[in-house]
Amino acid sequence: MPTNLPIRRVVLYKHGVGYFERRGKVSGSDTLNLDFKARDMNDVLKSLTVLDLSGGSVSAVSYDSTKPLEQLLAEATIRIPEDGSLTALLGQIKGARVRARVGGGQVEGAIIGLDSLAIAAGETSVMRPFLSLLVGGSLRTFDVLEISELEFLDEAVRKDLEFYLATVLSSYKKDSKRMAILTAGQGERELFVSYVVEAPVWKTSYRILLDEGEKPLLQGWALVDNTGDEDWVDVQLSLIAGLPVSFVHDLYNPRYMKRPVVEVRTEAAAAPVIPEEGFGGAMDMMAGSGAVAIAGPPSPAPAMAAPMAPRRARAEKALVGGPGGGGPRIRDVLEQQAMAVTTLTKEVGDLFEYGVDRPVTVHRNQSALVPILHKPFEGRRVLLYNRATREKNPMACIELKNTTGLTLEGGPVTVSEDERYVGEAMLDTMKPNDRRFVPYAVELGCVVSVEDKMEDGPVFRAVVNRGTLVVEYFHVRQTKYLVRNKAPRPQVLFVEHPRTGWELMKDMPEPAETTDGFWRFKRELAPSAHDELVVAERTRGQRQYLISNVGLDEVTYFVSSRYIDRQVADALREVVALRDRVAALARDEQRLTAEREQLFKDQERIRSNIESLKSGASQRELAERFVGKLNEQEDRLEAIGRELERLMKERQAAQEELNRRVQSISYSAEL
Repeated sequence: MPTNLPIRRVVLYKHGVGYFERRGKVSGSDTLNLDFKARDMNDVLKSLTVLDLSGGSVSAVSYDSTKPLEQLLAEATIRIPEDGSLTALLGQIKGARVRARVGGGQVEGAIIGLDSLAIAAGETSVMRPFLSLLVGGSLRTFDVLEISELEFLDEAVRKDLEFYLATVLSSYKKDSKRMAILTAGQGERELFVSYVVEAPVWKTSYRILLDEGEKPLLQGWALVDNTGDEDWVDVQLSLIAGLPVSFVHDLYNPRYMKRPVVEVRTEAAAAPVIPEEGFGGAMDMMAGSGAVAIAGPPSPAPAMAAPMAPRRARAEKALVGGPGGGGPRIRDVLEQQAMAVTTLTKEVGDLFEYGVDRPVTVHRNQSALVPILHKPFEGRRVLLYNRATREKNPMACIELKNTTGLTLEGGPVTVSEDERYVGEAMLDTMKPNDRRFVPYAVELGCVVSVEDKMEDGPVFRAVVNRGTLVVEYFHVRQTKYLVRNKAPRPQVLFVEHPRTGWELMKDMPEPAETTDGFWRFKRELAPSAHDELVVAERTRGQRQYLISNVGLDEVTYFVSSRYIDRQVADALREVVALRDRVAALARDEQRLTAEREQLFKDQERIRSNIESLKSGASQRELAERFVGKLNEQEDRLEAIGRELERLMKERQAAQEELNRRVQSISYSAEL
């Protein structure tokens, strides 16, 4: 009876799961066993599909309980200790019918019990176990050591023993759970089983080969890991790029109400530089040449002028063995092998599938590199400068256009130039015809210095409204990039300038490309020459003046700066005069109020003096004098009261007129 189905197809995804298909033959009512890790049971129960492809049926699928081993063994009717297992077993199943083979014959009977009897052995005796059976109507005893075979005839006893042994066996793999597929049908049939379980994410790595006068070559490898307990032998392997929805749902364990688990979000470690994808100002990366620009002296004639030149150069290099000497070029060998790398690709909704066209074998707990790509692509060597990445030097990059026809998953890239290692990079996921910069080394042969300058431009608009003069102008920022190309060859440089919400000045040339966070300006660098790029930006700014607070000097400044015209200036002068009138009235009020407060203090002093005077002629004269002074002060207080009331009314009227004048002024001018 088969115990498992071989794996025939494996599909690995980028989000941590794998799809597995098994196919095999069954006959009659065979039971097929599959073993899974305990942590995979939830995924298996969620995704398991079982089909009898030949007209039979699947009657049930059973799987191991979640109970611990000790509890399962406690529920068994049989106990078998580590020592004396046979005698202990026979002692537990009294009454069970057995068939014993003793010598050359067979005996059937029911177990009565097991006894230990002393047997003489020379001058000593040894204890030997004897099995007592009820055979027909007689009791017979047999030496257990002489019984060569013992068959249990009771079905219940046999099943209990099989359950106990299977449970003990499963304990040896503490993380393993067995699933049994019970089938029903006639004759031999084909059974199909599929499921999804957690699997390591498949990874990609790339090799880029650069050679003078030839298109760059891209080689891609997929890294797959078989962490299961079973070999993948000649399986059909597919790799899916994308992020389908997948989750873990507990179907295996008993369900209790639990609180959600909230984890602290962690940040990933610093990664290599991955330039942003451009979305505006698409450029012709191959303008002027069909060859990749790489290190080395410039060719005296364009590559396209002599179509046979690359082949002739390749043949000559092959004869001398290339830079290493003594053998063919690595690129020539790879090109000869390129025809052997065939990847069957197709779009699956929003996903992309790489299908390996030949069977793949990966043994358990091993990993494998599987070739998925070997094609030339459209690209060239350029320089990319980003001040935040490296202040003094640009990065040497490959300006890569994905002309392979495949979706390229993100992964590390190793770059070789003229069969020499020159650097590494990280490639972001690229759809067909996407264009990216792939930095792989610091270009020390090019030095960049940056100068910043900030100033305010002239006012271009003035608006007077609701008592406020608003003048608008531009903040102007200039960033000067001074580039020195020390290399003896021409180079193409892209300068990434940050986009911070400012706009480019109208006299600035359009950037070659625009990304979410940068403008990219293209510069052609001559050999051993200097170059200068000035990026001028501007953003709106404004200053506000409260009309009610301006003075005559400021009005004169506004007129001389052409913020306002003569009519508005006259209105502002009237406002200044009204404001001075209000201020003068307020000062008069303050002066009279201070005088009144002083009179109140003098009256308090005089009244105190009068109360302290005694009788007598001289005292009466002094009292009359104080009373006369009080009368004079009362007359003055009455006059001050009338004057304050008049001043307050005049000031309120003047203030209302000032407010009306200020609010009535409206003006707008483009300067």
